Amino acid sequence: MEVHLSPEIQAKLDRLASDTGRAKDEFVQDAMAGYFDELASVREMLDKRYDELKSGKVKPIPGDEVEEHFAAKSAAHRSRRS
Repeated sequence: MEVHLSPEIQAKLDRLASDTGRAKDEFVQDAMAGYFDELASVREMLDKRYDELKSGKVKPIPGDEVEEHFAAKSAAHRSRRS
């Protein structure tokens, strides 16, 4: 299998391998393993939340309420920083 990386990612990988003395393929293997673990975890969480919504265990929050909540939270945060 070949993996094509952007020049920026390739340079980072080269630099990391050089700085640590580890092989580049070890970093790619570690990164891919971590990515797949995270993907499986997110998928499991989303499946669970979907099942809870479908069963009625939890109720969805309307989008406009979510938007208002985060707008108010953001405004409060900005006013504290001023």
